[in-house]
Amino acid sequence: MADFRKLLFAFAVVALILGLQVPASAQVNAPAFACTANAGVPPIVRAEGVTELVGDLILNCTGGTPTPLGSLIPLSNVQIFLNTNVTSRIFAASLAPDGYESEATMLIDEPYPGGQPPTPAGTPATPGGPTVQTACQAVNNTSCADYGTFVPGGATPVGANGPYKGTTTLINGTLTPSYNVFQGFPTPGTANSITWLGVPIDAPGTTGVRVIRITNIRANACLLGVSSTFIPTQIIMFISVNGSQQVTISNPQQLVAYAQPGLLESNGSASYTQCNNLNVDSSGNIIPGSISGGTAVGLTASEGFASSFKVRSYSQSGLVTAPGAPLPDSPASLQNIPGFSYNTESGYVATPGGTGLNFGTGTGAVGLADTGTEISFTIANIGAGVLLSVPNTIYLVQSGTSILSGGVAVLLGSGGGAGNTSIGISGTTGTVVYEIVADNPNEFESLNVPLTVGFVSNTGQNLPGVGVSTVQVNFAPLSSVPTEATEGTAPIPRFCQKYPSANVFTIVTCSCNLLFPFVTNQAGFDTGIAIANTTTDTLNGVVPQQGTVTLTYYGGTTGGGAAPATQVSSVVPSGSELVFTLSNGGNLGIAATPGFQGYIIARANFQYCHAFAFISDLGAQKLAEGYLAIQLDIPGLNRTGQYGENEGH
Repeated sequence: MADFRKLLFAFAVVALILGLQVPASAQVNAPAFACTANAGVPPIVRAEGVTELVGDLILNCTGGTPTPLGSLIPLSNVQIFLNTNVTSRIFAASLAPDGYESEATMLIDEPYPGGQPPTPAGTPATPGGPTVQTACQAVNNTSCADYGTFVPGGATPVGANGPYKGTTTLINGTLTPSYNVFQGFPTPGTANSITWLGVPIDAPGTTGVRVIRITNIRANACLLGVSSTFIPTQIIMFISVNGSQQVTISNPQQLVAYAQPGLLESNGSASYTQCNNLNVDSSGNIIPGSISGGTAVGLTASEGFASSFKVRSYSQSGLVTAPGAPLPDSPASLQNIPGFSYNTESGYVATPGGTGLNFGTGTGAVGLADTGTEISFTIANIGAGVLLSVPNTIYLVQSGTSILSGGVAVLLGSGGGAGNTSIGISGTTGTVVYEIVADNPNEFESLNVPLTVGFVSNTGQNLPGVGVSTVQVNFAPLSSVPTEATEGTAPIPRFCQKYPSANVFTIVTCSCNLLFPFVTNQAGFDTGIAIANTTTDTLNGVVPQQGTVTLTYYGGTTGGGAAPATQVSSVVPSGSELVFTLSNGGNLGIAATPGFQGYIIARANFQYCHAFAFISDLGAQKLAEGYLAIQLDIPGLNRTGQYGENEGH
């Protein structure tokens, strides 16, 4: 019995020791597959923009159990959300949910052209160089296998479809390079989300880091508006990963952009008189403001922040730094270095991965914008007979200076180059649009547009038309499409913020305004007045003008009666006079105003007039006094805003 008790005690000790031991399988379990999200430095985007490129979101992943060579890689579903609408371009795709795929792109392990980071790191690839980025729609998970820099090479087993571990995968019996760039699609039923379904993401294990980059996400910043506090408007991205393997994400909510106004506008203002030719040469032709002798009104559009103005793609960057013909953009130029800041309207433009994909380099390719930044100037209420012109090419300057920044803007439809183009006018409105074809992202830049106003005076036909013309400066094009749009239905970039109009120039009727401070036809006195139209002047080259004279009476008549009604003469020819007395009236249709005493303001519809008043007793037997009428125009008292000659007393 004692021996049995000893044996039982020994069994208990052994059981206790075995119970405290960790199974061998548990000792070799790899750490969990975990990713940390990082958005780097969020860019500033234009609050007016509908299709603003936000910063990339990057997942740095470690742990998990790597897939053995020749085995199926676990598939994951990745979904991102914004706190505003996603506006990345979409394309028709039969395999995608709802029939559309997006330019929103996922990259695995930073696939550089040529397979290795360029030297020095960050240098953009040149068109035509080696490229091994291979694209996949990520909507057919049997043809997508990832490619990692630390994944060993090898072929997939023959006789089955992928995705299998290795640098190549079998697609319908053909070995094909593995994919490392994946195209997402709009999440059905939402306006703020992009999804990648069935993406093969191999766990890196403990020997490496798997990098997953989300790029080409465009956001509607305009929907969020401009912050009224010291904290700028923020664009937030959220990310979720699920599927056949458990992936833990730290910091799944990331700030990917700040939005603030990208356009500041300021404009000059000018006033012109209808009766004087403006910007007309000796042959009667209207001359542009860029030619000696022409004058122009300044229109200015400035950046709200540096790099608010952008070229279409990297092929234009830095190509024009001094006056000269701007170089055209080449749609075939790639922007395919992950994470490189190109400072253009385009995003990540991958190399093609096969037929049928939209990762091309032509118009409408994934990531490629349609144009550089465009700025429109809309002139409204343009009078009849007015011609407007602007330069074909404008060199940007550092804001607030005349120093060239290296940026260039070209008038759309002009072809660039020297000279001016007349603005086409529809009704009473004309619009011109400039595209940025070169810029300096390290300067606050301004686009200064000299607007030439020209006309030939013909007051007899009321030409040019009088009135106040306004200008409205905006990013272009303005669009009412606030969500994703199929290629060709809404441009990239596009904008929704519309700024108010401001006065830019005024054309006023030519007039001359005179004050007769005291006139009388009472107590035996009478007043005679002579108003001369002095626009016939061969010494100073004044353009002869003619027009009526309006007489307005202030005061009363004998016995407390009211002042006479306003009178309008017939036309006073250039070089002639309107002459009348209060008691008897005068020429050109002026009637008598007997018994009036007070003052008269005369408004002549010609620019230069002078007048004399003479007060005396009847017959001028006892008392007489004469004076020059007071001119109310500029220069002088400036009560009217009209330009005349020196005042007289």
